[in-house]
Amino acid sequence: MGSSVRELAGATPATRDRYVDLLRVASLGAVVLGHWLMAAVTPDGVGNLLAVVPALQPLTWLLQVMPVFFFVGGFSHALSYRSLLRKRPEGSEGSVYSAFLRARLQRLLRPTMVFVLVWGAAALLVQLLGGGGGLTGVTLRMVTQPLWFIGIYLAMVAFTPPLLRLHERYGWGAFAGLAVAAGAVDVLRFAAGVPYVEFLNFAFVWLAVHQLGFLRADGRIHPRRAALLAGGGLVTAAALVALGPYPLSMVGMPGEKVSNMAPPTLALLAHGLWLVGAVELLRAPAARLLERPRVWRAVVAANGVAMTAFLWHLTAMFGVYGALLALDADLPEPASAAWWTQVPLRLALAAALTAALVAAFRTFERPAAPTTAPGAPGASGAGPLAALGATLCLLGVLGLSMVGFGGLLDGRTALLIAIPVSAPAAVAMTLGGWLLVERAGRKVP
Repeated sequence: MGSSVRELAGATPATRDRYVDLLRVASLGAVVLGHWLMAAVTPDGVGNLLAVVPALQPLTWLLQVMPVFFFVGGFSHALSYRSLLRKRPEGSEGSVYSAFLRARLQRLLRPTMVFVLVWGAAALLVQLLGGGGGLTGVTLRMVTQPLWFIGIYLAMVAFTPPLLRLHERYGWGAFAGLAVAAGAVDVLRFAAGVPYVEFLNFAFVWLAVHQLGFLRADGRIHPRRAALLAGGGLVTAAALVALGPYPLSMVGMPGEKVSNMAPPTLALLAHGLWLVGAVELLRAPAARLLERPRVWRAVVAANGVAMTAFLWHLTAMFGVYGALLALDADLPEPASAAWWTQVPLRLALAAALTAALVAAFRTFERPAAPTTAPGAPGASGAGPLAALGATLCLLGVLGLSMVGFGGLLDGRTALLIAIPVSAPAAVAMTLGGWLLVERAGRKVP
């Protein structure tokens, strides 16, 4: 692997925006570290450190960095789709769409499907053998929760073509329209009490952040605008939290009536603006750092396994705690002095186990050889087929993130907006959608 990383790093074109690759890795790494730190596991169950020590909740204004990942996604999607459009034959936009979906989703869905199938089989076996209680049951419920991020990312990929056209026509106005829509949803939710309307902000908030990536791709977030985004976003988020119905934490908290995350709120969008502005202000010094060969090789290596590490990091964390309990090791009270003393050891063990899981599953993150060309003969209908596949994947992954693998034999379900979804149904939708995307993206002989 070392030689291939050196070759990839050495072959990097001078025009590549290396900072985007760093942001992608750093944002996923921050999420992983945050999950490991927030877990407050005791022999009696799993809690949240931020609930145990509410004074730590302001740290989420630095560590809740998913908006940065979605911002980077918008930048990459714009470049990728435009590149395919430039290469297409006349009148073949449907096949361009299917090729775009397959190319963007391949490295996302292949490792995701392996994760889902491995955990699904393991969960079924455990429950057939009569297990599923204690920490094992908690693990089966919680290990799929990070899949919500993949569901949202699927939607971003699927909506890239129409939203990119809106961006090219209206520029900042397209972003403003989504931001206003997000605010209107919160007004209807909190002031008018309209039921279910809050779920629209899964689209409006995250797609608004994604739209900022389009603006960056066109060079329209210069340092002055970045400073305005950072300052304006921070002030707005603080005002909304201080004066409105929004909680302080920018991540979900157990038992809270209102969450900034699920579904997203206008406060989270303002938080995303300040983060985007802040990282853009750091672009120049970071770019100089990334010119160093060793630093760039590290970023290339991390990007090659980032999604696999993200998928399996909770598995590693629960594995560490399970081993400690099996060995009758002392698990101190969360946030106690002894608990903080153990943090470095727990993090090191979780990182080591994650590395082992990455070594086992990283091959599935490598993209397969392309088998399609935009506008290939026989590609008629590929666009609608790809869109249907992406929709099924989106619903399946989101459903699985909510229901988990606990209660497989009991028919356990969770509400996906207003529809009950079971784990087997979610897995079937995800697998079926992935196969449709693959079929639509292949060249028909």
